Amino acid sequence: MNSHLRKYIIAAAAILTIIAAAAVVLPRSGYYLTLRNRDTGEVYARYKMGEGDRFSVTFIHSVNKYPLTDTYEIENKTIYVEETTYCSFGAGVQTELNPGETLDKVYVDRPDHKGWAMVIRNIHQDRTNVGYIVGTVSDHVLNVNGEDVSLRDLCGKNAPVRFNYEFWLV
Repeated sequence: MNSHLRKYIIAAAAILTIIAAAAVVLPRSGYYLTLRNRDTGEVYARYKMGEGDRFSVTFIHSVNKYPLTDTYEIENKTIYVEETTYCSFGAGVQTELNPGETLDKVYVDRPDHKGWAMVIRNIHQDRTNVGYIVGTVSDHVLNVNGEDVSLRDLCGKNAPVRFNYEFWLV
């Protein structure tokens, strides 16, 4: 085989290899909601999400023992808290509305609570690096892409968890 033909075959094989690798990697690459240990940076999990997608974290309030749900939305590659739903006032729970926020009443039908709850909407505050300490008595449950994820099972009790929206080249 002449040397020119051999070079063309090698170049074509290299190009096909690059195209095949890109076909595998690029569809999975993108922005992900990433859960890390706040102290060590260890990645617990990541979930592919896009602009306008929402996720929430529900936990039992340590003082009043009712569920509280914080709902977040991805906008401009940033995590914003948009809503908080709670069933009773307690330490650290918002008692006054900020400009633009609304307060509604919703019926909650969940295993841990059935009854009326308050929901504050239109909060729209940047929560990049939002964090939680996973409960030791009660779990924190992440709802992402329609799936409930126990943070106790994923990260362990008392784990300091941080949420970010990051680009991953998978």
